Amino acid sequence: MSLYYAAACQTDFACPADRSEITSRTERMCQMARQTVIGYEPFHDVRLLAFPEFAHGAPVYDSVEKLQKHLAVPVPNEHTEAYRSVCQELGCFIQTGTFLEFDPEFPDVVFNTTALIGPTGVLAKYRKVNPWIPWELHASPHDLHDYPTDPFPVVQTEIGAIGVAICYDWLFPETIRQIAFNGAEIIVRVSAYMDPWGATPPMDWWTLFNRARAVENTCFVVAANQGASYKHYPPFSWPGGSMVVDYDGRILAQADPGPGEKIVVAPIDVGNLREERTRRQGHDMRAHLRSEVHSYMQEPIFPHAQQHPLTVDTHQKRIESAKEQLRQRPSSK
Repeated sequence: MSLYYAAACQTDFACPADRSEITSRTERMCQMARQTVIGYEPFHDVRLLAFPEFAHGAPVYDSVEKLQKHLAVPVPNEHTEAYRSVCQELGCFIQTGTFLEFDPEFPDVVFNTTALIGPTGVLAKYRKVNPWIPWELHASPHDLHDYPTDPFPVVQTEIGAIGVAICYDWLFPETIRQIAFNGAEIIVRVSAYMDPWGATPPMDWWTLFNRARAVENTCFVVAANQGASYKHYPPFSWPGGSMVVDYDGRILAQADPGPGEKIVVAPIDVGNLREERTRRQGHDMRAHLRSEVHSYMQEPIFPHAQQHPLTVDTHQKRIESAKEQLRQRPSSK
């Protein structure tokens, strides 16, 4: 299918304190998916739906131990099975809101994880590579020795090659470029991007980076942002502004800034994207990349975690170590 529509869906749930509360959030998001696909059916084929970071739970506890005790779940789980049922019923794909994930292969950590789900089940898991330090205590695949799988999965589907990254990941052009170089044509942003860095000038980083990453990588961006009000996720408020952007940085649809459940839909023309990627000789930043000239990527900056579980204090020490390394780097003359 060359032309279909994508839906960026934002939620406004109270932050759960226990994993028993996840079911009600899953049920609501399944309902939102059904309403979107069926409601728009006279006008558009909505085939891809994206939900925001923290939709199933946020890191509201101050230690990995507490997160594992109260909120962490394995992925896949009964909730991903509920989404699979919706995808099978409606013939769509869902990029889930994030879970706090426990994996027995890595028993000392928690991941911040989203799953791409289709009619056959979970197609890929993505674990946030750049947690929002120092506050987020999730582990990055970067922190784990001999991490066994590609941290940047891209799934070839009938509606295009789909990749995803989570919130703070999008402030690292290297992360999104790696997903694009892994073949992604549509990159989903699953996010909880709080005020003041939201969708309202003069600090509308949300809109800025979504558009920039789309242009840099000649890809569609489907960005679902958290729409929870201050009372649900203190001390932050979440500005929504969920949006869809095309490969030239054009905003195809965007929810007005502010909290609340909102859904916006916009066309994804994969055939046209492929033609543009083939045709263009100018402004093809993927093909024009002189990768070997950029020496800053050839040595590590932010250190690997030396201990698990992670704490705010260990994050702060790693940040200071990275800052010191940057101070010691020779300057060009």
